[in-house]
Amino acid sequence: MRASGEGEGKGKQGKTGEQMGGRKLLDANGLGRAIAKLADSIIEKGKTEPVQGELAIVGIRRRGVPLGKRVVEELAKRTGKKPLFGALDITLYRDDLTLVAEQPIVSGSEVEFPVEGKRVVLVDDVLFTGRTVRAAIDALLDLGRPKKIELAVVVDRGWRELPIEANHVAERVQTTLREVVKVHVKEQDGDDGAEIVTAQEDVK
Repeated sequence: MRASGEGEGKGKQGKTGEQMGGRKLLDANGLGRAIAKLADSIIEKGKTEPVQGELAIVGIRRRGVPLGKRVVEELAKRTGKKPLFGALDITLYRDDLTLVAEQPIVSGSEVEFPVEGKRVVLVDDVLFTGRTVRAAIDALLDLGRPKKIELAVVVDRGWRELPIEANHVAERVQTTLREVVKVHVKEQDGDDGAEIVTAQEDVK
């Protein structure tokens, strides 16, 4: 099984599944607004569905980590309180990558606080099949029992395989199975933004 979103390389590649062309989804300012939108949504949900538990943001590596850190900074600006932050490293299979393994594997955790009783918001760049999120939820539950687990993503591209939905979404886009959603963060890619490119074969 293969799944795809943003991390399969840029431009044209001389092999099966190469990506060509593309259309801009977000520029740098747009990504900034997307992060702000996620932060506002997290705050609002905390008001409408109050949870007795400290807020923690957990980024899903790779791009969910820098995105999650930006969400933390936005929340701190708005509330005056900086949430806890951690990271999960889920490898071999990603909703946003074409890789060979059929199941996501948690290869590392940098959650250096007890999750017990916390309101934990997972952050990732692209939500596709839902398999990565499921692995992240399983990893959190292995660490303890959060009061609540939520999901925040920059782009929801549809095509779910599991009954998993994001609580906080900056952009919802309709895609075909030959399109790849690529989110760029300057910490890793040198620039900020998001685009949709076309592969020569289905990415799922």
